[in-house]
Amino acid sequence: MTRKFDLIAIGTGSAASAVASRCREAGWQVAIVDSRPFGGTCALRGCDPKKVLVGAAESVDWTRRMKGKGIQAAKLQIDWPELIRFKRSFTDPVPKRREDGFAKAGIAAFHGRARFAAQTTVRVGEETLEGRYVVIAAGQIPADLEIPGVEHLTTSDQFLELDELPRRILFIGGGYIAFEFAHIAALAGSQVTILHRGSRPLALFDPDLVDQLVERTRELGIEVHLGTEAIGIEKSSGQLIVRAVACEETGVFQTDMVMHAAGRVPEITDLNLDAAGIDWEKRGVRVNEFLQSVSIPAVYAAGDAAASGGSPLAPVASYEGLIVAANLLQGNHQRPNYLGIPSVVFAVPPLAAVGLSERGASEQKLKFRVKTEMTSAWYSSRRVAETYSGYKVLVEEGTDRILGAHILGSEAGEVINLFALAIRSGMRATDLKHMLFAYPTSGSNMTRML
Repeated sequence: MTRKFDLIAIGTGSAASAVASRCREAGWQVAIVDSRPFGGTCALRGCDPKKVLVGAAESVDWTRRMKGKGIQAAKLQIDWPELIRFKRSFTDPVPKRREDGFAKAGIAAFHGRARFAAQTTVRVGEETLEGRYVVIAAGQIPADLEIPGVEHLTTSDQFLELDELPRRILFIGGGYIAFEFAHIAALAGSQVTILHRGSRPLALFDPDLVDQLVERTRELGIEVHLGTEAIGIEKSSGQLIVRAVACEETGVFQTDMVMHAAGRVPEITDLNLDAAGIDWEKRGVRVNEFLQSVSIPAVYAAGDAAASGGSPLAPVASYEGLIVAANLLQGNHQRPNYLGIPSVVFAVPPLAAVGLSERGASEQKLKFRVKTEMTSAWYSSRRVAETYSGYKVLVEEGTDRILGAHILGSEAGEVINLFALAIRSGMRATDLKHMLFAYPTSGSNMTRML
């Protein structure tokens, strides 16, 4: 038997939940499908639980930095099982709460993997669902590293469920996951190694500030090997052996756990998109300016599953979900605006960015001035004994527009939001420079950065 709906949403994360809820509020008959526990990556396997662990790591690091400055904590350590129990107090209620919310709203929820049978028809187990429209918002999964021994890899999802932390952990990759989880593990007492095949990690962030973060990472006792590509993983005598190539020479690393931190890809390859004629690529479903499939007008995509101009971030997914809902309900009229969307690496300390980099601004042939400084001597850093902090701000000559901001430091994730607000609303650098901020706060440093 085929069940008919106005909308079928694939996924239960930020994007899918946003579009499903908005369309249901408008009176549509809506179905939502997910093969994983309801809630999506951010709430269950990403941003939220990760930040709980980061908070513990930051507390330990802050206390240790303040040794000899009025704080004594000789036995300070993270109790990992207790921390994970605390983390689960956030994640465990999510699936039921999300499903109850769908039921209360009148959204039909289906558990299982959706696969297209026709342009707007999907099968979920024994169920066949037919929609006027389908929205693909299935999120991401770890990319295939295509090396021998990938079955020995531990994903970030699995890391967040570890009841015990291994003594030795090796990360393959040099992006967000590598630095965030490496800092957590190191401050929880593990011996940590990062292997990154490129010459510089965190390629989307300012290289000068990344260099500072790498130095800080090594100061934490983490081994960072750049220009080192993992080529295989083997299990031997109760441990894992990672073979890697650096400068055309092969070396080996011994560890107890190998973490996959080499990127994620849209989880769409098994949706049977080709059978429905839905064009897609490595970055996701190909969409037009309205987030509508370029090949099937009744199909839209949002969040990590869409090959749009947005970054794979939870706020972007929610935003795109609302854009898709508006276009479904009122016809294509809204286009996403990706100007001034901030991004943060929640390392210890965090590294944040919004807008253009120096390279990006130069490639656009913009004329701009750069103000930059390492700020460990500033009051805001000295007060918390933070020895690695700095900023870089780009301002366009003539217009006084803020083109980009890059910050390393304990409150970088909060301050970058102020720069994002300024960029997105078109505020000039002079406007911000004359603002009266609460003092002493990290936000008040903005006047010195412009």
